[in-house]
Amino acid sequence: MTRFHWTALGLALLLAACSASAPNPASEAGEAHAGEEHGEHEEAPQQTSIPAKTAQAAGIRVAPVGPGVIADEHQVQGLLTPIEGRIAQVTARFPGPVRSVGVGVGDHVRAGQVLATIESNLSLTTYSITAPINGVVMARTTTVGMSPAEGALLFEIADLSMLWVDLHIFGADAQHIGTGVPVTVTRLSDGVSVQTTLERVLPGTATASQSTVARATVANTDGLWRPGSAVKARVTVDRQPVKLVVPITALQTAEDQDVVYMQQGDTYRTRPVKLGRRDAEHVEVLDGLKVGERVVVAQSFLIKADIEKSTVEEE
Repeated sequence: MTRFHWTALGLALLLAACSASAPNPASEAGEAHAGEEHGEHEEAPQQTSIPAKTAQAAGIRVAPVGPGVIADEHQVQGLLTPIEGRIAQVTARFPGPVRSVGVGVGDHVRAGQVLATIESNLSLTTYSITAPINGVVMARTTTVGMSPAEGALLFEIADLSMLWVDLHIFGADAQHIGTGVPVTVTRLSDGVSVQTTLERVLPGTATASQSTVARATVANTDGLWRPGSAVKARVTVDRQPVKLVVPITALQTAEDQDVVYMQQGDTYRTRPVKLGRRDAEHVEVLDGLKVGERVVVAQSFLIKADIEKSTVEEE
């Protein structure tokens, strides 16, 4: 056999092998269609498995579903101010030069503590200026060598152990908020919150903001509630008991549905739910859950992400 004949034979064999091994698009499409007709098409995964140690390390927390309370709450802004009657203005009793000053703005003083000394022009003797209350020096208007007149303001001292929080309420909300309702006040600087009660609604309207001012008192236990600081507050007008609630942190959205994630051992399953009323922390469940069922209440987004990852891998 000539060299030409060997080359042609080898090429024919190679093409035949390729034809036998290459996929046939038309054939695959037919098989896929046949599989779909027989119900072999797989849906996207609705569950995932996470070992208990991994879930614990990730902060995933589970709790049983049960009855609860949905609060009618109003979010408002406010301002901290010193309480009237807890501010003292310290003045000179007699005219004369200031001989010493012992405190400055921001210093804590106690009642009876000497703040300054003045030599009286009338008697040519030195007398002491003392603090009338316990508190913090808010202002000082004198220095050594000055000669204040009789009655001149020298210091302003405020007792900041308790503060007023004036809450600004707008529009129709003012008609629903009255005295005696609970209030949660939160510092904007660090997010620390305290619980208090609305004490009064002032009769006038704030001119600049055209808001109604509602007033509560907060205890300044850590000394970090500062007069003049803005705060936010949540005023609870009403509380309604409901049969089933879950924390807002339990909710996720999957395929345009509200869902939670059920736990059974290491398995977490998607459960669609129908929701009702909600407040800042909880939401009412109308359908989809029963009392006692365990749902993920913390880091639920990690479960969602793991299920979506499984969906992508499946595709």
